[in-house]
Amino acid sequence: MAPPVQSQRSPSPSQPSGKSEVSDLKLQLRQLAGSRAPGVDDSKRELFKKVISYMTIGIDVSSFFGEMVMCSATSDIVLKKMCYLYVGNYAKVNPDLALLTINFLQRDCHDEDPMIRGLALRSLCSLRVANLVEYLVGPLGSGLKDSNSNVRMVAVIGVLKLYHISVSTCVEADFPSILKHLMLNDSDTQVVANCLSALQEIWSAEASTSEEASREREALISKPVIYYLLNRIKEFSEWAQCLVLELITKYVPSDSSEIFDIMNLLEDRLHHANGAVVLATIKVFLQLTLSMTDVHQQVYERIKAPLLTLVSSGSPEQSYAVLSHLHILVMRAPYIFSSDYKHFYCQYNEPSYVKRLKLEMLTAVANESNTYEIVTELCEYAANVDIPIARESIRAVGKIALQQYDVNAIVDRLLQFLEMEKDYVTAEALVLVKDLLRKYPQWSYDCIAVVGNISSQNVQEPNAKAALIWMLGEYSQDMQDAPYILESLVENWDEEYSAEVRLHLLTAVMKCFFKRPPETQNALGAALAAGIADIHQDVHDRALFYYRILQYNVSVAERLVNPPKQAVSVFADTQSSEIKDRIFDEFNSLSVVYQKPSYMFTDKEHRGPFEFSDELGNLSIDGEVADNVVSAQRVEANDKDLLLTTSDKEETRVLSNNGSAYAAPYDSSSTSVFASQTEIESLISNPTAAGHAPQASLAIDDLLGLGLSAALAPPSPQLKLNAKAVLDPSTFQQKWRQLPVTLSQEHSVSPQSVAALTTPQTLLRHMQSHSIHCIASGGQSPNFKFFFFAQKAEESSNYLVECIINTSSAKAQIKIKADDRSTSQAFSTLFQSALSNFGD
Repeated sequence: MAPPVQSQRSPSPSQPSGKSEVSDLKLQLRQLAGSRAPGVDDSKRELFKKVISYMTIGIDVSSFFGEMVMCSATSDIVLKKMCYLYVGNYAKVNPDLALLTINFLQRDCHDEDPMIRGLALRSLCSLRVANLVEYLVGPLGSGLKDSNSNVRMVAVIGVLKLYHISVSTCVEADFPSILKHLMLNDSDTQVVANCLSALQEIWSAEASTSEEASREREALISKPVIYYLLNRIKEFSEWAQCLVLELITKYVPSDSSEIFDIMNLLEDRLHHANGAVVLATIKVFLQLTLSMTDVHQQVYERIKAPLLTLVSSGSPEQSYAVLSHLHILVMRAPYIFSSDYKHFYCQYNEPSYVKRLKLEMLTAVANESNTYEIVTELCEYAANVDIPIARESIRAVGKIALQQYDVNAIVDRLLQFLEMEKDYVTAEALVLVKDLLRKYPQWSYDCIAVVGNISSQNVQEPNAKAALIWMLGEYSQDMQDAPYILESLVENWDEEYSAEVRLHLLTAVMKCFFKRPPETQNALGAALAAGIADIHQDVHDRALFYYRILQYNVSVAERLVNPPKQAVSVFADTQSSEIKDRIFDEFNSLSVVYQKPSYMFTDKEHRGPFEFSDELGNLSIDGEVADNVVSAQRVEANDKDLLLTTSDKEETRVLSNNGSAYAAPYDSSSTSVFASQTEIESLISNPTAAGHAPQASLAIDDLLGLGLSAALAPPSPQLKLNAKAVLDPSTFQQKWRQLPVTLSQEHSVSPQSVAALTTPQTLLRHMQSHSIHCIASGGQSPNFKFFFFAQKAEESSNYLVECIINTSSAKAQIKIKADDRSTSQAFSTLFQSALSNFGD
């Protein structure tokens, strides 16, 4: 490694000024190696400090190995510590050099000083060199029988290290049996805890291949062992107590009296100063009483005070961890915590992540007796300078309204939000009022009176604008200006970038047309014409569907768009009860903090079967599919990095009462009530079917001012691609990082395409026949990932595509980036068309 560049200032004493200084240091170590002069240990210390410093900053000082080992012949424990640190660092990368350390480490394992014996044994076991395991057995056996508890403690962990280096050596030396004896008989509780930890790991690994190991693992949770550990639990350290308590959660008591005995023994652990011990104890109480409903409820009452105390003490990070566990309990039994709602009020100096969790808990504990106080507090947060928290507080008010029977005061508060001169407050309130009207249609008169005064030009957020448009269509008979507001929105169709808003606008104009035909006639014609010509496939399809259903039968169209509606009683939850139960079963773990079961963030299946390396060159290039894809640590999707997976980035938009996804209902979802599915499908594919006469089509066109009968479908995009396009991987990666995502879509894959994808090479050849070239690919069934590129025929404008195909769900996630964004939709149509034809 080259020495650092010299600056004007003098170099740091911890860095070498050049190669000569490193050579001088080595020479000085050699001179002191055999010296016994007075004060030589002090000189060695200074030299050792320099070596460790160089090693720490990344300078290779492995050439000092011999000199360092020779200098270790001293009784100075500080020197030995530094020498062991040096040896442990370089022994892993230089196994041959590790042989030089065996003699002096084995000698130190028999030193009179127990501290040196422990340090030497730990360093010897940390070499982790398979060729040296024969030298570990003797020192480990002596260490397990050592009179000093610290040496025994180190030896127990050394046995575990030996097991991971050589399983057969560890088992043949009968170390597991020795550890079991130590666990049940040693006087030092830390040795007992280390034995328990090591045995759990060893026997869990061996249980799949050895019946004896399986029996021994079961013996760990037998009544004698459990009671032995329980009786000594106060002697254990905090870490060891957590280990023992976790083991107790796996124990199944024989009867209820045994359950009460265990809980009585652990009662004082609920008052422990360490939060980890308290949470581990709570998990034991909850697991033991799952089958005893009344007692389980009493446990909730008993653990409430310790948890609330932990929340108010300690760092914000600790508070959040405890709050996460309290949150899952509140969700399971909100009535028990309803009287303690003030503990969940937000403090001004709390971080946003804590406030957000408290808002969820306030929403959960709200009931008839405390709703007014909670809503009043939440309304104060709506003026918070932290805009995300202000938004969350408004959503919390809305969620409380949707779960209460008496919502008079809450509705008034929401309507007051609509009158506030803050865009984000108005936006959130509009979405909530829309949901409120779906559940409580009797409040429509009061809400519409306020909503009618809101200018659509002042609402910019897509979710809020979609909610406003939904209300304009749904209650157009009660809003005098509804047709004219919708007409102005249709006139600005091309300026509306959100497809969701355009979809809602089509439906709202249709609803308004059937309620106030003369005023909406022109707007509907313009909306259908704009929708049919829209580049977004969903918008185009919906407009075409509405046009053809109007051609088919106006009465059917009215029943389809404006059916009789019932109030929504319950909104869908974002998490299934099964997921919540899994999280509860994993209480006192990261699952609670992440709010998802462990298999969702640990198992390979949920990490994704393909993981891409840091270099594009490690993927298969020029269309060659990778035979083996190296698994790497899962990372969050990021549009700036080509190589990061996006399997989890697409948000599942669930209509919920928690404000996570807002979308007014599409009222065309119940078509089977008014016309058979076969009839509708036939109508879409053939508008002249089902007795439809050309004269009716012309009448609709004339009524709405349209001339679309001759050519309903939008013109095919006139985009031609270069069949001989070339793009090197480095340029592709650079462009991918620089360009924003233009389109992100989901495409259904046909069964024929799924069957053909068993050999991904065929897909690459198929896409290449459509002038779309693969630059990298990877994955294995059921997930495959491809990177494609294409170029315009007449100019050097590139299209970059990331395509993730899941053969199990028959879905393809497509992300497109383009130099020319205006033609992205046309390219997307070409790409999806080529993908649809694959396998035919």
